[in-house]
Amino acid sequence: MTRFTLLILILFSLITGSCSSRKNKLDRSGMIPEQDLTSIIKDIYIANGLLSLPEVHALYVPPDSLSTYKEVIGKYGYTKEAMDKTMKYYFIKKPKELVKIFDHVLGTFSAMDSRIEKELLLAESRASNLWKGKDLYLYPESADSDSTFFSIIIKPGVYTLTYTLALFPDDYSVNPRLSAWYCHPDSIETGKRHWIKTINYVKDGHPHIYTNYITIPQKSFVLFRGWLYDFDEYPADFSRHLRIEKISMTNP
Repeated sequence: MTRFTLLILILFSLITGSCSSRKNKLDRSGMIPEQDLTSIIKDIYIANGLLSLPEVHALYVPPDSLSTYKEVIGKYGYTKEAMDKTMKYYFIKKPKELVKIFDHVLGTFSAMDSRIEKELLLAESRASNLWKGKDLYLYPESADSDSTFFSIIIKPGVYTLTYTLALFPDDYSVNPRLSAWYCHPDSIETGKRHWIKTINYVKDGHPHIYTNYITIPQKSFVLFRGWLYDFDEYPADFSRHLRIEKISMTNP
């Protein structure tokens, strides 16, 4: 049995007895408006889900099985009697409208689940991303004159450096590429540089995904340094025109 099916049974239990009675005329006076009814049903579903958690249930034990749902209804300024009357009306007179309300609530929760899942995936991606540089390098639009130089301390292992780069035809650099190496942190200037395989860029103005696999065989931490955008030479009227984004460096 799904939680939503259980919710329907709970709501039905709120009006148990009143549906079988034919003394009360089914009118709309004192009924809960549809918008508030939708919000109440949604909050009852949330309350039911929270109470199913042992941690929450241990902290909050309602006096009876309906107390929590009465509290939810009361939060919107209505009574259990008003909820009974409203649900009775929809069950008997407008069952299709009630189904639409439940579908709307389900759709709301589905959207919430999808958004939360995306946020969790994004958070996991950010947590595993070792890249400490900028998220975006944009020339010549960027007012920042900094180069694409980076410097990261990493431990031995295998890493994946990935980014999306678009290099435009009017960029006048010669042999544009990735240039990077690693060395011992205590010998930045005088120590031996271990160069990694370079990546040459396509100058067509289209975004390309570039990936480089880096193996650090050393027994201790190293300093990984370089330029995402390096070149050999440039003419006097040199201009840069590129965009680098979606940069990540991971250690699976």
